[in-house]
Amino acid sequence: MNRTGLIDSYAGTLASVLRAAAATDARGGDVAMDAAIEWAVDTARRTADGGGKLIFAGNGGSAGIASHMATDYSKNGGLRAWAMNDASMLTCLANDFGYEHVFAKQIEFHGRPGDLLVAISSSGQSPNILAAVKAARQIDCTVLTLSGFAPDNPLRRSGDMNLYLGSSVYGYVEIGHLALCHAILDLSIAWRSPPT
Repeated sequence: MNRTGLIDSYAGTLASVLRAAAATDARGGDVAMDAAIEWAVDTARRTADGGGKLIFAGNGGSAGIASHMATDYSKNGGLRAWAMNDASMLTCLANDFGYEHVFAKQIEFHGRPGDLLVAISSSGQSPNILAAVKAARQIDCTVLTLSGFAPDNPLRRSGDMNLYLGSSVYGYVEIGHLALCHAILDLSIAWRSPPT
């Protein structure tokens, strides 16, 4: 079997998905991607400067992104960040309240007005991520969402800023979400394109 060009094809498709990323605001209006990323950078910095924290939530691969980003935003970016992935907490809350409330309950316990929730769901339909957004809204948190799959997914309509990748392939959406989150972090610490 000839596999020449497979990685080029994969990387090309991933690049196409990322280049076609779309952003919308709380009213569903289109926002230029650069402006959306600038909003996220500014909001993350303003949240930290005001004493707030970034709260990351995701399931499965998106939970891996949440953990990775909370670590990097704290260590590399100097931004207080937390991922709601502690196994004991998740199993306790799932047992006592149902899995759809595992993130919302943690926001009720630890969230504060002015915090920034970064809600990540490939499908944009995860009940526990949608419940987290609702809980964050109730305590006056700002919300950034990252979703994919169907363009009319409910998560894409729930944030102050919503980043969307138009693919139904988990790998492309998850890698794309990781890249967007890293772009926000890297730009917040004054990343500049290396000279060519």
